[in-house]
Amino acid sequence: MTTILDGKQLSQQIRAEVAASVKTMTSAGQKPPGLAVIIVGDNKASRVYVNSKKKACEEAGIYSREITLDGQTTQAGLLDEIRRLNQDPQIHGILLQLPLPSHLNESEALQTIDPRKDVDGFHPVNVGYLHLGVDTFVPCTPLGVMEMLKRYKVPIEGKTALVIGRSNIVGKPMAALLTKANATVTVAHSRTRDLPALISGADIIVAGLGKPEFVKGEWVKPGSVVIDVGINSVDDPASAKGYRLVGDVEFEPAAQRAGYITPVPGGVGPMTIAMLLANTLKAKEKLS
Repeated sequence: MTTILDGKQLSQQIRAEVAASVKTMTSAGQKPPGLAVIIVGDNKASRVYVNSKKKACEEAGIYSREITLDGQTTQAGLLDEIRRLNQDPQIHGILLQLPLPSHLNESEALQTIDPRKDVDGFHPVNVGYLHLGVDTFVPCTPLGVMEMLKRYKVPIEGKTALVIGRSNIVGKPMAALLTKANATVTVAHSRTRDLPALISGADIIVAGLGKPEFVKGEWVKPGSVVIDVGINSVDDPASAKGYRLVGDVEFEPAAQRAGYITPVPGGVGPMTIAMLLANTLKAKEKLS
């Protein structure tokens, strides 16, 4: 029988735990954790994400501040804003909403964030600590995957894991976390040969390549763990919106073979914001 890994329900549990910790903190006379989100320009998808994060902070009792910069903001202007937040005692976590407008240097901006406030886990210092196995801030999506596997008591040690995708946001940190958990990890990408064969031999599959329903159900090893990080919109005339959301995995056929599987939507996605709140609380505790 296949177990559906319900990220929506689990994320609510984690968010409630964070809220309880924040309440304990403030009841003791401490200031709440503070998260600043910088958004540059008017990217509609970014706006949706930022609004979701703001609402989640409010529900958890976390102080949130949104800094909206004009799409024509200069690199110097962006870096100055980050430096101000680095020095602000009310702010414990800084999140730079990506992508940035093309004229801005994303790497330089991320490196300007104080590593102690880098709740997205993108600063090179935190990336280095992750690969050294040192406790640090980890990107929220792979951290959410690991928390989901932990809470569902999915065994990892000694298993063969295949991470499909090598992005800095998901693929690379995901591989590092699974390696730390004593899995034997392979990272596949666009130039990997015979991907179906690799998938069929994997005990744990993490798909994050951004191609709708690329991983076919027939490729999935019976009893394996399938984590679908992808979220893609595909045309669907039967839907009132004219589209539907699907992952990188062909869900129904894969669910018939897998031991555990995440749905899309409602799987990994909700865990990302929950772990952002957890990282912000962690930053507050470290800086106190």
